[in-house]
Amino acid sequence: MDRSLYIAMNGAKQTLLAQGANANNLANAQTTGFKADFEQFRAMPAFGPGYPSRVYSMTERPGTNMASGSIHTTGRDLDVAINGQGWIAVRNAEGQEAYTRAGDLRLTPEGLLQNGAGLSVLGEGGEPITVPPAQKMEIGTDGTISIVPQGVNATNSVIVERIKLVNPDPANLEKREDGLMHAKQAGAIPPDATVTLIQGSLESSNVNALAAMVEMIELSRNFELQSKVMKNIDDTSGASAKLMQVA
Repeated sequence: MDRSLYIAMNGAKQTLLAQGANANNLANAQTTGFKADFEQFRAMPAFGPGYPSRVYSMTERPGTNMASGSIHTTGRDLDVAINGQGWIAVRNAEGQEAYTRAGDLRLTPEGLLQNGAGLSVLGEGGEPITVPPAQKMEIGTDGTISIVPQGVNATNSVIVERIKLVNPDPANLEKREDGLMHAKQAGAIPPDATVTLIQGSLESSNVNALAAMVEMIELSRNFELQSKVMKNIDDTSGASAKLMQVA
């Protein structure tokens, strides 16, 4: 009796964890450059003294959907989208180099180039890009940042820095809790000159909102089924206890 209750309880718990991952995908269906997480159930034996006595389910995240989202035009000069494969190098909250497809860039009052999440965009040297005061700024397809300094003729542009663009093997990247991609191996990924940008455009999330909604319904029904199994087991256990009292 306790074995069936254990399995049903564990199934309900893992369903809730899968629902959390799916809900996170759905919540980021409109987030620029977001990559959806996969989730799956796997049967695992319960190890302990002696032979495994039962099997439980385990929710795991086998990877991230690396497919590109759709590109839409914004017309904003500081919006950039990766053309094909590649990533933009940024510095996360812990000061580590990480990678994203979100190209909704902006300048802080101090001239620091950041994306919409407030992460500093890195130059090819691995340091945050700082742009001096300018009357005009352009980002080339190769990531080169050009400005027309204040008080200078508009035809005289100056190259400030080049955004660090990388294109590692997807198998060497992993998504961590900060929502950014990181290199599995220690060390920064070198820049790749073949990665290009599309100015005035952004890449949308690759989450399929309709599929995520359908999966949410399926997981909800699965949780209800596991709950009913636990209730039936509890009722059966209570009936068995009454029979033993009568005996």
